[in-house]
Formats: sequence, C-alpha cells, structure tokens
Amino acid sequence: MASINTRNGKLVIDFRYRGQRCREQTQLADTPHNRKRLTLLANKIEAEITLGCFEYQKYFSQSKLCEKFRAMEHRERASSQYHNTPYSPSLAEFADIWLAEKKIEWSKGHYIDVSGVIEKYLLPTFGNQKISSITKQKILQFRSILSQVPGRKGEYLSSSRVNHIMTPLRQLLNEAADRYDFNSPWKNIKALKVGRTVIDPFHLDEVEHFFNVVPRDYQTYYITRFFTGMRTGEIDGLQWKDIDLVNKTIKVKQALSRNELKELKTESSYRDIDLIDRVVDVLQEHKRSKHTTSTFVFVNSKGKPFCYPVVSRTIWYPTLDAAGLRHRNPYQTRHTYATLLLASGESPEWIAKQMGHSTTTMLFRVYSRFVPNLTRRDGSAFEQFLNNGGR
Repeated sequence: MASINTRNGKLVIDFRYRGQRCREQTQLADTPHNRKRLTLLANKIEAEITLGCFEYQKYFSQSKLCEKFRAMEHRERASSQYHNTPYSPSLAEFADIWLAEKKIEWSKGHYIDVSGVIEKYLLPTFGNQKISSITKQKILQFRSILSQVPGRKGEYLSSSRVNHIMTPLRQLLNEAADRYDFNSPWKNIKALKVGRTVIDPFHLDEVEHFFNVVPRDYQTYYITRFFTGMRTGEIDGLQWKDIDLVNKTIKVKQALSRNELKELKTESSYRDIDLIDRVVDVLQEHKRSKHTTSTFVFVNSKGKPFCYPVVSRTIWYPTLDAAGLRHRNPYQTRHTYATLLLASGESPEWIAKQMGHSTTTMLFRVYSRFVPNLTRRDGSAFEQFLNNGGR
C-alpha cells in the first residue's frame, strides 16, 4: 500500500513498483487538503500498478527513477518480442539438444534417470511450451501437482522424489536462459524439505539369524556386506583384483550401476577397508568354490554381476520374511556396520575412514544415539565384540 509522509514540511508519496521502493518528493505543503489530494493520487497509482498500466514518467517525469524503469520496460519488450518468435525453442526441442550434449559427460545410469524424468514428467506438462515462456507460477503449480501424484506403493511422491524431478527442469531453464538471453524464472525456489534418513540397523543377533536363513549362495555376499559397510553399487562392482586376502583389505575404487562400472561420487569414497577374519575366511572359501572366469566377486548363475533390484526382490526381502525380521531396505546393512563399530568402541576417525566419510561429522550426526563409550582401537575391538556375541 502507498503511504503519505512528510519531509522538510513537504508531502512525500511512498510506494512499491517493480519490486523497488519508490519515494517521490512533492512541492505540496503538509495540509489536510493536500494530504487528501495526494491520497487520491496514491490510490490511482496503486490501481494502475495492479492493472499493469502504470507509467512512471507520466506522474514523475523529473524523477531519477524514470530512466531506470524505462530501460527495464525496453528490455522486457525486446525479450518478449524475441522469445515469441519461431526461433525460441520449445522445452522438448531444447531438452533434446541438452541431453545430446550431456550424454558424453554423464554415466549411463545418470543419463537414463534424467531422460526418464524428462520423458515422464516434464514433456507432458511443458514439452510444447516455448522454454522462455515458462514462468515461476507455472513451475510452482507443477511442483504442487507432483506432490499429489501417487507413487509406486500408493503413497504420494516423497519430497525427495519431487526434488529429484524438479532438478532437470531447473537445469534446463537456467541453461536455456543463458543461451537465449532471457531471465530464468527459477529464482528463490527452494527445494522441498526432506526428512532425515531413517536409520534402522540390525542388532547382532538379528544379523546372525539372517545369515542362518539366507540361501547359501548368498551368505558370503551378505557377510561381506554387513561387515564392511560397502554401498550396494560398491559391493556389486567389487572385483577380485581389488581384494588383498593376505593383508586383509578391500580397495573400493568403483561402483556398478545398471551393469556399468562408474567412478565414485566423492573423493573420500575411494578407500581401503580393513577386513575382519570372518570376512577374509568366507571370501577365501568363496574364491575356492566358485569356478568362474568372471573378474567380479559376486555373480549370478549366468556369471553376470548381481543386479540390485533382482537380488533385493528375490533374496533380501524373502529372507527377512523367512527370518521373521521386519522389513528394512538393503542400505541398512551399511548402517548396521557403522552402529556395530560404534557399539564396540572403535575410534570414530577409523570408522569414518572405513565408511568413506571425509570427517567424523556425518558419523556423529547420523549415528549419535548409537555412540556409547569411545576408545582408540583400530579393528580388534570390533572383532572381539562379534566373537563375544555382541556383549
């Protein structure tokens, strides 16, 4: 709302236009009559601003702000004329260009993820629209609609999934704005708040019960997974050349995603994991019993590396059911490893190194409630803890 103030005995009109505060000095003395006149003028200005027909120079031709607003209007007219021409690409056309350029830069898995999001969510809504015509209002409306879309299990899409869908849209708009010289509408749009990761680790007796129930061909896989804290892609992409059974270490150097080996996401993820004897023993037996020429440690009956969705569906969850254990996602094996290390009193610095964390900050933030009494030992306490049945 516009307001009327006084400065040096003269009336001043104060209002906002194009996101900027405007204060214009008049030559009117501060009298009731003049205040009434200026209030009527202020109401008229507010109405014209609302209707989009306000011309600053019409009322304040001597103001220093006239030139600034005139330049802004000129840029907007030029931009509108340019981007309403046939040369302004649609989102679908620009997405094809962008994906073709990014294909050589991205991993196969990431390319499939992004192109899938564009195909399933962005093209049906924005595909035929000129990319320069997509406004902030349309973006927020699209996000609101996404939050009401049912997911695979009948629930609505999570905030994390909505953010994942919005990311390619943001990248497309910002890149197109840079190339075609228009203002990106993606301003002050914050990602939806995502809740903390659910930590639901297994107790040691649950781990042992799982080992007793899981099919024999998968025992070594899960013993290694539970007692090294490796991520799914890391253990599925593990190769024999990266295991040193003499020095009891595993070098984590790559991850398997959609049957393709790729680099790890962070520098700290490249690490050497110290192995306890139990893992060394099962790996040695696994190596002797598997008559395969595959370079991968864990392979299916066809000699191919494990496929996470298949193993999860056919082995992980059926084993949980058979063992009478509540359902958790397979990533909880990594959380279990971290919490067992903490419960055994291992050094936080050593644990962070084993997990592939650059500092202990994440360790304490995620697993703080599992930290009992910390000591400065490196491996022996954990092994003793396991041998004593978790006591």
